[in-house]
Amino acid sequence: MSRQGATTARVTAGDRAARNLEHHRDSLARAARDLWATPLASLLTLLVMAIALGLPMGLHLALQNLQGLTGRWDDAAQISLFLKPAVSLQDAEALAGRLKAKPGVAGLRLIAKDEALAEFRTRSGFGEALGQLDDNPLPHVLVLTPAAQTPEAAERLLAELKAEAAVDLAQLDLAWVKRLAAILAVGQRALALVAAALGLGVLLVTGNTIRLAVENRREEIEVQKLVGGTDAFIRRPFLYSGFLQGALAGFLAWSLVATGLAALSAPVASLAQLYGSAYALEGLGALEGLGLGLFSGLLGWLGAFLAVGRRLKAIEPG
Repeated sequence: MSRQGATTARVTAGDRAARNLEHHRDSLARAARDLWATPLASLLTLLVMAIALGLPMGLHLALQNLQGLTGRWDDAAQISLFLKPAVSLQDAEALAGRLKAKPGVAGLRLIAKDEALAEFRTRSGFGEALGQLDDNPLPHVLVLTPAAQTPEAAERLLAELKAEAAVDLAQLDLAWVKRLAAILAVGQRALALVAAALGLGVLLVTGNTIRLAVENRREEIEVQKLVGGTDAFIRRPFLYSGFLQGALAGFLAWSLVATGLAALSAPVASLAQLYGSAYALEGLGALEGLGLGLFSGLLGWLGAFLAVGRRLKAIEPG
């Protein structure tokens, strides 16, 4: 009869990976159960975090829509060339053909002085008075659309056009574009500061929530440490809880911002129609909403990591 001693079971890398995966799954499920166990408190916490995330996102969209308006500056910032009175229609047409082929010109329209007078007579309401004029006092006008998408390049084109011998006056109004660009630059800097402050607020809210959860499970954590549980093992459910809270708050913030945009889209469209524009508000896409959820989830994870790390050091089995 042979004797057989005790054997040592070998734990393979695959077994360790399977156990880690199972613990990750259980930790995520426990985090979801903990949120569902206190629905009112969880909802209030998520709302606070969602508002903190939604405010900078709403400001970002406002700046983005304003930048969309300035991106169409070339529709309003056209260069008007008023030709000298002595320039004939044939010479104006020849000049228009030459300037239209210029690299910096995207479009050109010639307004003959007879056409301009007829339009002015129709729109001004002084048709009878203008009919008493012996000569047409208006010059031929060339309206150019710059090909460049920056005010600086358009100003360089304006300087070149002023040098034309047939040009009496050249006008380009970009002052409002520069003012708006400066305001947007200030707004972007303020948005960065607000986003940083509110992001810190999300970290603090998540950290405080997780800190309370750690205190509620103090005895459980002491037992886990007694049986050899590592800090990483104990910390994992709390990290999933922080990530889940942050992600849910991010998606809730996305829905709040989307609801606000939906409420404003109709009035903005009506206002744009009054100015003869088809402008519509740009909102958050599904991909941006997913990015917001992931980013806020990482914020929640970081807040939980910082809070749990400090509390675990202070909890030791008695």
